[in-house]
Amino acid sequence: MIILITVVILLACAVLAFFILVQNPKGGGLSGTFGSMSSQIMGVKQSGDVMEKGTWYTMGLIGVLCVLCVMFFPKPVKVKEQAKQPTQQSAPAAPSPAAPAGN
Repeated sequence: MIILITVVILLACAVLAFFILVQNPKGGGLSGTFGSMSSQIMGVKQSGDVMEKGTWYTMGLIGVLCVLCVMFFPKPVKVKEQAKQPTQQSAPAAPSPAAPAGN
């Protein structure tokens, strides 16, 4: 499920990039690019509104999908604690007694 949501997020990012790149910061944007065609179909004034709404809706979709993706992540498995038995520590080996020097 995470892979599907990730793919949809990437597609929405591509659509968002399209919306942002088509807009002109000074208001020309799509209406200035297509000239009379856009004014015949949806009007020059409305093309900016459509692009702005598309930008906001796409950003909202990406945000919701990111939160949804986090909800589907598997929860980390807790490491089973070892039985709390006292561990026996061995004492360091006692040095062997030195043999007396040769007779």
